[in-house]
Amino acid sequence: MSEHRLTRALRELLAQQRTAALGTLDDDGTVFVSMVPFAVDPQDPSLVIHVSGLAAHSRNLQRTPRVSVLVCQAEVAGEPVHALPRVTLDALATLAEPGSTDALACRAVYLARFPEAEPMTALGDFRFVRLRPQGARQVAGFGAARSLDAAEVAKALGQ
Repeated sequence: MSEHRLTRALRELLAQQRTAALGTLDDDGTVFVSMVPFAVDPQDPSLVIHVSGLAAHSRNLQRTPRVSVLVCQAEVAGEPVHALPRVTLDALATLAEPGSTDALACRAVYLARFPEAEPMTALGDFRFVRLRPQGARQVAGFGAARSLDAAEVAKALGQ
């Protein structure tokens, strides 16, 4: 069976874009959005981010692990923006314990995409976080939108 064209479009979007908007909740329920570089781990279908313990989003996702992640194609000057390909992922965040097998796997995936970040991985206050999608809303262009469950998102991340 052939792959759905929107699944292929989602995989391509996540391969082309390297940053996402991460939405977390602070201790009083206020939404906090920040930019995070991300890598895709196809072996454990998830996004991997590397965050400082000093950052507000790190404290927020430890307290409330349910997060929202928006990945959007970059706009082109002078071109319409309303149909830009994008996906909003509902995800659960899990911090990898430093030195664990999972942290080492996250590090390898992250550095494969961001080799220049290697010195940051040695800093004591930074941790790897897995964002495991629970579902998503994808817009692949005008008139091409759909909701996806966790299994469908995993298919897009897993290849």
